[in-house]
Amino acid sequence: MFVVANFLIALAQVVDYLLWAYMWIVVARAVISWVNPDPYNPIVRFLHSVTDPLFYRIRRILPLYAGGIDFSPIVVFIAIIFLQRFLVQSLYDLARSLRFME
Repeated sequence: MFVVANFLIALAQVVDYLLWAYMWIVVARAVISWVNPDPYNPIVRFLHSVTDPLFYRIRRILPLYAGGIDFSPIVVFIAIIFLQRFLVQSLYDLARSLRFME
């Protein structure tokens, strides 16, 4: 069972790092939205291509656009924090319980 426990720990760490990286991508996207960036800049295009599909789904479900302020990055930010606290921690706890079963 230690192999499964080690796999779950590795999976939890990878998911945590991916969520952490995506959180910083969302922060960067929010910061560049405050200025008028060049739409042909490769960094701006990357940020838009990575975040727009998720932002579009959130905007479609929850129209949180009031007074010229888009709240979809905040919803994504909260969802990332929830996933880090719930999903990643659950994977760690499951791995820990598998280790102690032996």
